[in-house]
Amino acid sequence: MQESKVIIITGGSSGIGRAAALRFASQGDKVLITGRRAGPIEKTMAEHQNIAGLIADTASAEDAERTIAEAIGKWGRLDTLVNNAGAGAILPLSDVAAERIADIFSVNVVGPSLLARAALPHLQATRGTIINISSTFGHRPAAGLSHYAASKAALEHLTRCWALELAPLGIRVNAVAAGPTESGALTGMMGLSAEAAEAVKDEERARIPLGRRGVPDDIARWIVQLAGPASQWMTGQVLAVDGGLGLA
Repeated sequence: MQESKVIIITGGSSGIGRAAALRFASQGDKVLITGRRAGPIEKTMAEHQNIAGLIADTASAEDAERTIAEAIGKWGRLDTLVNNAGAGAILPLSDVAAERIADIFSVNVVGPSLLARAALPHLQATRGTIINISSTFGHRPAAGLSHYAASKAALEHLTRCWALELAPLGIRVNAVAAGPTESGALTGMMGLSAEAAEAVKDEERARIPLGRRGVPDDIARWIVQLAGPASQWMTGQVLAVDGGLGLA
């Protein structure tokens, strides 16, 4: 029987993070999910006994240390860090403010960096892996998404740089660039009204070559794959899972 691995997933109580947590848990792994709200965390924990939760702010240096310590204290090891929590906005250049830009980069760039730093000795001990969750717009431009897209482009380049830096330690680093996914991000993270969100979804479906938006499990299955033994000779890669949108 395969030994249980220990996985941390930020933003693990909804959408892609929740789907990945359930996939890891169902194969026998121990999963610590983090988020800012107790309700969704508790609901996800109730779905599988292998899932534990912690209220934590991804952009906080103190919470990064606390998150890693929680997993080590509970299970004694760490095999995979999934930097899934994200922030964004539909933000035309004419509307930008310093605080809004800082908020996006704090969650999408600074947070993953702080967590990866805190996780390093534990991932080295297990020859573990870091998986960053990017977006199609990390490498495909879009009007009104410049700062969100730039933060994801930064995350993709961090992935490549960390892969080179950490390879001598036996740590692999890859990313999944997710296309538009039915995760509630448009009305949540992006702040659109329900009506505006539906209009965006219709537009995206028309542009995606495979003709539909993704569902969280479309992305989650690749997160699990990148953490597994079949990907042990793969590092520094950004895997686009987006129905072909990056080609359109």
